Amino acid sequence: MPDSKTFSLFLSGDVMTGRAIDQILPHPSKPELHEPYMRDARGYLALAKETSGDIPHPVSFAYVWGDALAELDRRRPAARIVNLETSVTRSDAPWPDKGINYRMHPDNVGCLTAAGIDCCVLANNHVLDWQREGLAETLATLRRARIATTGAGANLEAAQAPAILPLGEGTRILVFAAATEDSGVPADWAATAGRSGVHRLPDLSNETVSRLATLVRHDRRSGDRVIFALHWGGNWGYEVSRSQRAFAHALIDEAGVDIVHGHSSHHPKAIEVYRDRLVLYGCGDFLDDYEGIEGHEEYRSDLGLMYFPTLDAASGRLQTLELVPTRIRHFRVNHAGSEDRAWLLTRMQRECKAFGSDVAHGEKGNLIMRWR
Repeated sequence: MPDSKTFSLFLSGDVMTGRAIDQILPHPSKPELHEPYMRDARGYLALAKETSGDIPHPVSFAYVWGDALAELDRRRPAARIVNLETSVTRSDAPWPDKGINYRMHPDNVGCLTAAGIDCCVLANNHVLDWQREGLAETLATLRRARIATTGAGANLEAAQAPAILPLGEGTRILVFAAATEDSGVPADWAATAGRSGVHRLPDLSNETVSRLATLVRHDRRSGDRVIFALHWGGNWGYEVSRSQRAFAHALIDEAGVDIVHGHSSHHPKAIEVYRDRLVLYGCGDFLDDYEGIEGHEEYRSDLGLMYFPTLDAASGRLQTLELVPTRIRHFRVNHAGSEDRAWLLTRMQRECKAFGSDVAHGEKGNLIMRWR
């Protein structure tokens, strides 16, 4: 266990509790969808049933987290941070021509508190799926549940503001978040001084880094540790662009960020340790309703990772990174089996090699990060 001079975190990629997962929870939303592929959320439940067998429901709020709960209880991280890629709303007004609209009923917010989630990143391409009224209800629902949010808000200042999580002895974890156009966030979702929305970055330029560095300096106090969550890039593919890598490095160099928490890809991507700071370029899906949907099988989006970094409290330097392989089955998070763990290990070794890092077998089927 980390001592008082270190602390550990739980980070995950996309948590998508809308559509079919919302349908199996105790308080499902209206099932009507506005997708060309599927018009009823229960259709995704039927696809999963064809693939993996029946999923008796309604399920408990804790059900969807499966084996992840024991991992969290055993490790007791200082904070649990996820990218919540769904609106939490009763709204029946989808964003026009969006194509895919995720929502979870507000009365199902217990599925987030059941896992003790401390912070939901909202800078992503689904939080406004049910328009600005849906965003307002999402923010209000999470606030009532005492879950911190970042990356979207009632105006630009609120969207840019960090979630503040106590770390102890007067120090804090600041979680900032932003999204880019190439992750599917349209320009009219951007928050402004007089309009709610997402903290949307115009580009990955030096000017943008300078602006973000100013934001971090405004809120940071001595001893605070800083995480910057980025929803960037496409859903599929392992490439990390030069601009993304340069931007991640600049956040560390100029803004003093301790962890760059990237997501959007539906599968885990490369991990880098730069100047003893952790860069996750794409964390993959942690929970979704894709079971039974065909296409992109080569990426194994049903496989994911729980990310448990341990940091030096005084400096923010990465001490260790342990990865717990998972598999989504029956709409819940399960420990990955031996063959799936081997697949993830091989793929992560391949992707991390170019970044000067490696992944190796750890204890109890988990993986550990090694770096120069």
